[in-house]
Amino acid sequence: MSSGRRGTGVPGGRYGAVHGGSAPDGAAGAGALVAGAPAAGTATVPPARGGPPPTLVAVTEQPSSVPTDSRRVINVLLAEDQSMVREALAALLGLEPDIEVVAQVARGDEVLAAARAHDVDVVLLDIEMPGMTGLDAAALVRRELPELKLVILTTFGRPGYMRRAMESGAEAFLVKDAPAAQLADALRRVLRGERVIDPTLAAAALAEGANPLTDRERAVLTASADGSTNAELATALHLSPGTVRNYLSTAIQKTGARNRAEAVRIARDKGWL
Repeated sequence: MSSGRRGTGVPGGRYGAVHGGSAPDGAAGAGALVAGAPAAGTATVPPARGGPPPTLVAVTEQPSSVPTDSRRVINVLLAEDQSMVREALAALLGLEPDIEVVAQVARGDEVLAAARAHDVDVVLLDIEMPGMTGLDAAALVRRELPELKLVILTTFGRPGYMRRAMESGAEAFLVKDAPAAQLADALRRVLRGERVIDPTLAAAALAEGANPLTDRERAVLTASADGSTNAELATALHLSPGTVRNYLSTAIQKTGARNRAEAVRIARDKGWL
């Protein structure tokens, strides 16, 4: 691992740093919030499904003055399927004196192997990737390599995605329209044990409530998106046609849709799939 480079503070931005209570002495939040976002103060982080009650946490405006460990560089594994976006992110992060992208993958099902093969501190993942979604890859890394920090970076700032990211064990959920300096700051913060989330999305996730679909309903609805018949779905998912029909009917009812195609669209828009 590289050494001898000192972490540098960067201007704050739209994301709040989340602590398990009040911010520690000398450490404030991740930056000024976006227009229309909640003011500095507190926010409630949604709990994982079946987990403890929501946690009241600090969301503050100013970047922390506490540096990362000055003796080391933050090694990042970057998972993004779009080559141009991936290379641009790697180049931008490479400009930071204390951050190094040590590995890149274009598929979600390659993330765990790459994390094992390289000396990685933080895994930075897109959501929509072939092979496996970034959310599923994050959950897999959390289970197999729990010491690594997980950051979700996505185009889709949907409350449902943010909630699922937190359930997957991610320490941060960021959207791609944020400045690169804010991403770099978020990487430093998660390495210090903080969570970094968009307060607007956190509030929206609370207002919207938990994903009403079960894992099986979500799997069947996702598989139905290509127009497969119930019989085809049953074969692919190793279920009976009647069971597939029941899952789809329940999913349609829970989403308030008129048919399975509309249920897929609504669930995707909400980040439930």
